Parts: sequence; structure tokens; C-alpha cells
Amino acid sequence: MTTATAPRASVDTVPRRSALDWRLRFGALSLIWGFSFLLIKVGTQGYAPFQVTLGRLAFGTAVLGVAMAVKRQGLPRAMRTWGHLAVAAFLLNALPFSLFAYSELTIPSTLAGICNATSPLWGMALSLVALSEDRPTRVRVAGLGIGFLGVLTVLGAWEGFSGLDAKGTAMALLASLSYPVGWIYVRRTLAGSSHSNLSLTGAQLLLATAQLAVATPMFTSFPTRFPVVPLLATAALGALGTGLAVLIQYGLVAEVGPTTAQMVTYFIPVIATAAGVTVLGESLSWSTPVGALIVLAGAALTQMKPRVA
Repeated sequence: MTTATAPRASVDTVPRRSALDWRLRFGALSLIWGFSFLLIKVGTQGYAPFQVTLGRLAFGTAVLGVAMAVKRQGLPRAMRTWGHLAVAAFLLNALPFSLFAYSELTIPSTLAGICNATSPLWGMALSLVALSEDRPTRVRVAGLGIGFLGVLTVLGAWEGFSGLDAKGTAMALLASLSYPVGWIYVRRTLAGSSHSNLSLTGAQLLLATAQLAVATPMFTSFPTRFPVVPLLATAALGALGTGLAVLIQYGLVAEVGPTTAQMVTYFIPVIATAAGVTVLGESLSWSTPVGALIVLAGAALTQMKPRVA
């Protein structure tokens, strides 16, 4: 799943190299985020989307809380930082997590995973407007066009989007759009912060959990029963997909750099599709994998930086 945590606002002390090869951790991260969409689908089979999102955030916050305690890192103190993190928590966690959960009530987890892969495309389009340092190149603009052509292929535009739940798909695409909007906001407000990534992310998830704790009772009623499998799926979604995954990603960024670490984005829809088809028995037409490959090709082109003369 697209990274939904605080940015590398400061440079953490580089940790000692892990005993586990980075390729294995890269594969584990790809699997965790790829299976997240399956876990969302299973979770919403027993609980309301807001409840799944609240549980996800609570379990994820708990994991980061333990990590912060082990590393003896505290939360930020400045109120201004907390204010910016509250906005980041909404745009990068509370909103997209909830939208994906609601979208999977009516669309397959495979489609949600592919919609998530459009996030780099949205980011490219937004950065051209909001970030003056991101200058467009022919290759990146071409990638943007190719990527959205892939989206139309996935959605079966030539068939008039027949059989497609427009509302659920729109929610998944809006969730993917929310990530780059949040990243641009954070880049403008928290870049250069003296706090560690772990501290900022822990505070951000804590705030997102608080936001969902307020919203959930307003739109849902307290569960009268607690199905075990959906509950376990929600716990795994939070502890693994929102907590442990962040810690793995930090280690990868520190060891092999952000460019290599971000390549995990291109494996997520592949794994999400495989999981949805094999585990949940979701149907798959030819246009879905073909369109997904086109989306990923376009997204890869949008991430190419111009050569330095």
C-alpha cells in the first residue's frame, strides 16, 4: 500500500545493518502491503468500514508505540507540529484508509489494489502545479498520459464501464489521490523537522486514531457480535500493514535508499490481484492485468528524474 506515514522530514541516525537481507525484507514489505487489500475486504465482511479503519489505526499505533518505547523516542511537543500532523493524519491515514474500506464494500480487492497504484500518477500531476522544483519533462508527462490510459483500460472504458460500481471505484481513486495531496502538504510544512521519522509517524497515527474514534460512533453503531476472522484480519491489517510495514520501510530506506525502497509500489497491485483471485475467488478479466501493467509503466516513467548535465 502506498506509504501513508510521515515523510522523511529529518535524517534519522542510520541503524545498524539488519541481519536479514534487504531483499527478503523488501519481499516481505511487498507481500504485507499487497495483502492489505484482501485484509480490508475480509474485515468489512464483519464490521463497518469505519470500524475496520479505527481498528487498523489502533493496532498500527500500538506497534509504533512499542517501537518508540524500545528506542526511547518521545512524541513531538510543539503545538504547531501537532497541528500540521493532524492535517497529515487526515489526508494520509484517516481519509484514504476509510475510503478504501468503503470502496471494497462494492468493488473487488483486486481493483482497489490497482487503483492504489495510481497514486504516483496523481502525485506527478499535482507536483507540477504545487511544487515548483518538480519541473515536467517529456518522459514524465508521457508517463502521466500512459498511466491514465492504463486506468481507462482497467475500468473497461470502451465498454462504457459496464458492470463497474462507479461509487466504489471513485472512492478508491480518491483515496489514492489523497496520498500525494497529503505528501505535498507535509513537504511544505514539516520538511526539516528536528523530530525523528518514528516520532512524527507515531504522533500522526495517534492523531488519525483519535479522528476515527470521534467519527466512528457518529456513523456506526457498536457491534452486537465480534466475528473472529474479520477481527483477526483487521488486527493483521493494523499491526502488520500499518505498523510493522512502516518499520521495515524505514530500515530499507536507510540501507538501500528511498528510490529502491519505493520500488515496492510496483509490486503491490500484482500481489493484491493474485491474492484477490486465489484467496477470495474474485473474477479477473484480461483488461485488469493488462491495464495494471500499463498503469505501472506510466507510474515508473513519472518517477524518472532528468539527467544532470
